[in-house]
Amino acid sequence: MINDDLPNGDEESLHETWPSESDVGNHVAPPHCRSTHLLDVPAHRNGTLGRTISQLNAAVQLNHIDESRYYPSTLRPGRLMPLDLGLEGAHVLVTGASGGIGLEITRLFAEQGAKVTAHYNTNSATLQPLISQYGSQHIRALRADLTDEAAVSKLFDEATSSSFGAVHILILNHAISAKIREPVWKISLERWKHTIDVNLTSSFIVVKEYLKRLEMTPDVIKDRASVVIIGSTAGQFGEAGNADYAASKSALMYGLTLSLKNEIVKIAPKARVNSIGPGWTVTPRTEPSIKNPDIVYTALATTPLKKVAMPQDIAPQVALLASQRVSGHITGQVLMIQGGMEGRLLNKQAEL
Repeated sequence: MINDDLPNGDEESLHETWPSESDVGNHVAPPHCRSTHLLDVPAHRNGTLGRTISQLNAAVQLNHIDESRYYPSTLRPGRLMPLDLGLEGAHVLVTGASGGIGLEITRLFAEQGAKVTAHYNTNSATLQPLISQYGSQHIRALRADLTDEAAVSKLFDEATSSSFGAVHILILNHAISAKIREPVWKISLERWKHTIDVNLTSSFIVVKEYLKRLEMTPDVIKDRASVVIIGSTAGQFGEAGNADYAASKSALMYGLTLSLKNEIVKIAPKARVNSIGPGWTVTPRTEPSIKNPDIVYTALATTPLKKVAMPQDIAPQVALLASQRVSGHITGQVLMIQGGMEGRLLNKQAEL
């Protein structure tokens, strides 16, 4: 079962969410995600590092407290995206829809008038507010173990047998990451296989089923076909102690994306496949890590914007790439959403 060991049964990409396995959140940033959680600067930390931590405090505070300072009013939670993406009536299947980023993706597609099948593995509680807000005519929650081919086939059967019809757009957002960070020589074969199965093999199973069904649909469906894969900066830069997760994300963002974009056009000439690679993103599950100045410093030391993302930074880019109207000539691309991050901070000053 995907993420069966998670407290809330949620599944979605981690995107640098040390050290948790997944993100769980509501369709708007919850109150505890807006409170002030500044980083304590120990007395022995001074000079450049102390000033850097102080700057990160300001960045973290900005992310948590005052969204209005860096989001246009029309992009804040609960507001419509100020652009018609031509998604009205499109059927969008979002995997791992019950987590922080998945919820925001689901919300934004619903706002655009799409019909969203919101996949979850064990717990749909976080999806219920969205279903209440937008109605069952726009959002439907369905459960499935994505590592099971029969379960995935059933998921598509249930999704397409409703008034939603055939799936136009597929968003592959589910993923897990181990709670314990270990170097490769300590990672068990069981852990490696589990991560690859849940993150990579399940994505293959889902996209395979999507393409099999897409091939049999009329041109009106094929002309709106799009796949957006959620990767991670771990897939771009690697991640020490998390090689299994990083390897799965690299495979999705590059090997699978670049192969699929050449194959999907054989059955749907206008269809496109793209990926995005989020970096560190604020969600309720990442909240404890933000209190650790070492983690935040390591995360943002090579990031020019000196702040972490919110789910509202990620979801609009997913919707834009999925839209045939605005991104009809974009395919095979990996869009990194990480504040300009240039790589990993491997060695701190004290370690040299």
